[in-house]
Amino acid sequence: MSLRPRPPVKKLSLALALALSAVTIITAPAMSQDVPAVHGIAMHGDPALPEGFESFPYADPNAPKGGRITYGVQGSFDSLNQFVVQGGTSSARGVRDSRYGALVIESLLTRNNDEPFSLYGLLAESVRLPESREWIEFTLNPDARFSDGKPVTVEDVIFSFDILKEKGRPHFRARYERIRSIEKTGPRSVRFTFENGDDRELPLLLGLSPIFASHTIDRDSFDKSTLVPPVGSGPYVIESVEPGTQITFRRDPDYWGKDVPAQQGLYNFDEVKVEYYRDENSLQQAFQKGLVSVLPVSDPARWKTGFDFPAAQRGDVVRDAFDLRTPAGMYGFVFNTRRNLFTDKSVRKALAMLFDFEWVNRNLYYGLYRRTAGYFDNSVLSSIGRPANAIERSLLEPFQDQIEPEVMEGEWRPTEADGSGRDRTVLRKAVGLLKQAGYTIRDGVMEDGGGVPLEFEVLVASKDQERLALAYQRLLKLVGIRTFIRTVDAAQYQQRRQVFDYDMVLNFWPSSLSPGNEQNYRWGSKAASADGSFNFAGVESDAVDAMIAALLAARTQEEFVAAVRAFDRTLVSGHYVVPLFHVPEEWIARWNIYEHPERSSVTGAQLEAWWSDTAKAEKTGD
Repeated sequence: MSLRPRPPVKKLSLALALALSAVTIITAPAMSQDVPAVHGIAMHGDPALPEGFESFPYADPNAPKGGRITYGVQGSFDSLNQFVVQGGTSSARGVRDSRYGALVIESLLTRNNDEPFSLYGLLAESVRLPESREWIEFTLNPDARFSDGKPVTVEDVIFSFDILKEKGRPHFRARYERIRSIEKTGPRSVRFTFENGDDRELPLLLGLSPIFASHTIDRDSFDKSTLVPPVGSGPYVIESVEPGTQITFRRDPDYWGKDVPAQQGLYNFDEVKVEYYRDENSLQQAFQKGLVSVLPVSDPARWKTGFDFPAAQRGDVVRDAFDLRTPAGMYGFVFNTRRNLFTDKSVRKALAMLFDFEWVNRNLYYGLYRRTAGYFDNSVLSSIGRPANAIERSLLEPFQDQIEPEVMEGEWRPTEADGSGRDRTVLRKAVGLLKQAGYTIRDGVMEDGGGVPLEFEVLVASKDQERLALAYQRLLKLVGIRTFIRTVDAAQYQQRRQVFDYDMVLNFWPSSLSPGNEQNYRWGSKAASADGSFNFAGVESDAVDAMIAALLAARTQEEFVAAVRAFDRTLVSGHYVVPLFHVPEEWIARWNIYEHPERSSVTGAQLEAWWSDTAKAEKTGD
């Protein structure tokens, strides 16, 4: 986001301003006056927290303010604007972040991570949403301010949606195209009207959209990478930037939202620093030296054996495991079906069978992983182990030829090997499938009828990914399939993923109890050809598209669960990834001067709710 000098403001006469305001208010449909203004909304049903709640359940409103924390991430960055394609996948963390919170850029509403999908007031003090969901109206909090002291206005809201529709990342553009009109309905209120209420999630997503300070943004250059710190309304401002290496956030002592219930107990550090490291080993070493404050760990081997250094032995470093009460998500080797090699589902299915999870889990991960089967494992949304009910069968009836019978009946599971690393029964079945696809083994090489070898490249960006890819390579070699492991730096990895320049790549798609529009950008047909989307597999399926539409249109919890399970069955039947594994909890190591509430959210640890023990000592005078 590039800064530009603010143009002079032309003042309207008071009479003219009032007249214009009156016109916009009068245009609102009379029947809309029956819709009450509320403090929060939910995807299904009512939000759990009452008006006037003290704080979110996973936050301590008495947490002390002060101290500093340093987060470490792998990679680099060349932009502070994460909302556009250019630099979007290599942008600085923390500006608006699912891991560290919305430090700089806020939204009209904010999410309570202890509910499936409920939103409460932030920049907007109240919201009006009819049962039909054909429109939504937000009333801004009169205290809302940007860090430069200027008020957040309806004009800022309209500008933010307008510029993201024009120049934002693909999911913003696709989402906002469904808005029929945006109108100012009062001095602090703005209404979004849709063609219809079929997309039940869209109004909530608008509440989570980023709101920019329009007077600081140059529209012409908004879609370019920039290292100019943005002006936001969040609890922090950017104090310093070292391109590609470090970004430091300083808590704004004049933050407007310090008394908003949804912010109580959150954003407690005076300084938040994000440091960038070239690889996982460098990050681990920085944590051991105390240069990084907390370390999320996803690798069981690291969790099991990586804490024998002195600080951990002394108890200065502690490890916490947080229960996860959300779907496990999907982590897997992704087939790029844009490549001719992977257009045949039989080939994809055979290659997935050849991944020996039992051997990999025991030899690489101390047996700590569980095998992933579908896209919503460990939740009521999963189709695994459940036969399709009447609602699901009705939704899938037009696409019966695309759903495998065992998937429809809930009987499908990933192939289970004997753990030897060369289960002959599995190898024979996989070779049989490849034979049906026209491949045979000649002189130890799997070839098609024209003598072209079955071979492909696996793109990786870390030692951990490389180790997993090498294990898979060894298994594929047993049946004459050649793979080439290509390890690239973080910037090249991100760029190639953004334009889908790979045969196979590892990816993790997190999941929640309320999947919605994000599924279009992960699996929808339109996203398959949109650079910067998350449809890494290149899926173009009318069945997948229809199930996404069904889950978005669901009006009851029963309809929603059935639609998500049906959606799960379309993806499982498509064999778009080699499903790998997951752990049922979240692992985070921390230096013991940092503390967190006893209760975590259903999604695991909320780092924005943590605080410094040194700040606590200062507060109590110890």
